Amino acid sequence: MVFEFFFDNPVKVGTALYWLRSLFNTLEGEPYDIAPDFLSVKVVMHGTGVVTLAKKNYKKYTDLVERMRYYSALGVDFRVCAQALKQYGYKPKDMQDFVTVVPSAIPDLVHWQLQGYALIIPQVFDKLFTVDELR
Repeated sequence: MVFEFFFDNPVKVGTALYWLRSLFNTLEGEPYDIAPDFLSVKVVMHGTGVVTLAKKNYKKYTDLVERMRYYSALGVDFRVCAQALKQYGYKPKDMQDFVTVVPSAIPDLVHWQLQGYALIIPQVFDKLFTVDELR
């Protein structure tokens, strides 16, 4: 699978990471019984989310970085768009050590789809109502 993380607010990366958790937790249980090492998962990030992976922003996004580092240790390949880095004033050396910088997010997404990866685009919306208000 290849996930596309492209959001209007970097904090939405946190909600999108729950999609990874849901994937891993569900596949590890019945009826799938698939261990994470048998999965090939990529996250291609562009847009505002790239700021979460900048070393200088670690204090601000510690929780997100450590969650991504955890998934990286499970084999998830976090990839960031070099064009987005440039737009936000970063260089590849400014990124966390578990990040792969790719020339451009869109061709990278296409590449993995052509290799047979399913594209998953987490939908992350602003929460406007409480659960009780929606009931």
